[in-house]
Amino acid sequence: MIQRISLRLEPRKAADEQLRRLEAARQTGVDVQRIVRCDLIKRSIDARQRRVMVNLTLDLHIDSIDSRDTLVEPAPVYPDVSGAPQAIVVGAGPAGLFAALELIELGIRPIVVERGKDVDSRRRDMAAISRTQKVDPESNYCFGEGGAGAFSDGKLYTRSTKRGPVGKVLQLLHHHGAERDILVDAHPHIGTDRLPQVIKSIRLTIERHGGKVLFGHRVDDLDISSGGTVEGVILADGTKLSGPVILATGHSARDVYAMLRRRGVEMSAKGIAVGVRLEHPQTLIDSIQYHSPNGRGRYLPPAEYSMLCRVDGRAVYSFCMCPGGFIIPAASGPGQLVVNGMSPSNRGTQWANSGMVVEVLPEDIPGEDPLRMLEFQSGIEKRFHEATGGTQQAPAQRMTDFVDGRLSESLPRSSYAPGVISRRVDQLLPPEVSRRLQEGFRQFGHKARGFLCKDALVVGDETRTSAPVQLPRDRETLCHTGIGRLYPCGEGAGHAGGIVSAAIDGIRCARALAAAETGRQISVD
Repeated sequence: MIQRISLRLEPRKAADEQLRRLEAARQTGVDVQRIVRCDLIKRSIDARQRRVMVNLTLDLHIDSIDSRDTLVEPAPVYPDVSGAPQAIVVGAGPAGLFAALELIELGIRPIVVERGKDVDSRRRDMAAISRTQKVDPESNYCFGEGGAGAFSDGKLYTRSTKRGPVGKVLQLLHHHGAERDILVDAHPHIGTDRLPQVIKSIRLTIERHGGKVLFGHRVDDLDISSGGTVEGVILADGTKLSGPVILATGHSARDVYAMLRRRGVEMSAKGIAVGVRLEHPQTLIDSIQYHSPNGRGRYLPPAEYSMLCRVDGRAVYSFCMCPGGFIIPAASGPGQLVVNGMSPSNRGTQWANSGMVVEVLPEDIPGEDPLRMLEFQSGIEKRFHEATGGTQQAPAQRMTDFVDGRLSESLPRSSYAPGVISRRVDQLLPPEVSRRLQEGFRQFGHKARGFLCKDALVVGDETRTSAPVQLPRDRETLCHTGIGRLYPCGEGAGHAGGIVSAAIDGIRCARALAAAETGRQISVD
């Protein structure tokens, strides 16, 4: 028999299976000898009060072991689609890969077209950035198998439960190699050291069931009929691929946006957020968040934080917080400097970093050009790149100096491998962004004593928080409102943000495409 219970325990007890079992026996009145197995189903940390507690949901196997794992669902059974009608998926990020898996499940052969390299080859090109201070425009932290999320913390937390099958995404990631913990933790993550192998496993599933993945093939144009319907795509070498198109290119494929504008495809400017990466010693964040000068101790994970306020009508907030992580170079081409964050699975470095960004809305940027937010992004990235002589070194400033508007005479050690150099980050950012960030930092310092300090480092610039463009689509069919058989998808289309929400959108677009192409009744949700 399986009995599900909830417990609220101090961290030491929560971390020890035997102590969990003893507490479960005490609360249920069941003799501990009858509890033969204790499965962890859900786990979350409550650090709102000085006494940090861990909330657990457990499945108790009483008297005998039930062979079922009530948390893990059976893996999908995929058909062989090698001879089925095909669809083109542009981009092998989370949206594209999960769209491809769903197409196979629905009996359609996906042809995934990715401008970058496979995930193993990408590693070498990214390692070369720190050594050469140059970025390969086709293989970098943004382009290649897995997209911008492949070499990141692998955060899987999302609030998109009302928009699609979150559970299915997490189950598929687990079936392709992610730890069972991602099904358990309230804020799950995979880690940059493990996520690439999960991505590779997904690709192998696609290929094993008849799908095809083309690396090093950039889509330069859409093949649009005289009636305004997509017939396929045209690659950089002139090759034409036929089929309906799921466009899942990610938020950094700026040449794709330019092509769409040239083609007269309807799109609009979308609000973004820009700012910096803020790096603290992880021990400091632990002591703040866990209310203890001794930090997290033996039984708690590296602490996370979330900050939010409003300054002059615009949000200032933390984004993509990476405990125990690194700051990384995230430019997607020459003449750019962009930073982002990542964490390994153990979140074991001495640093904590997060994006600290300011909301910028289309009405804040003059004009009607749908790409004006992109140009705003590009201008910041160019200014930061030029500030260090055209290298991938990053301008940096102590947090207190940033708030007070002065150059830092020295900088603390940083995890950013290409190197940091003292510059007036507050002057390199647009004035309205700097001013709001400075006030936001003051407010965050009042909220969490010790957060605003000289040992924290402001590293610029963080601009790729989301796509600066949105492609409109029909609410029911998910097809572009002006171009038939074109399914704008994921972050790059302005309809998702983060690994899980992008994967969800990929699944939904695949279902919509299959419904339209086959005439079957398929719910997109």
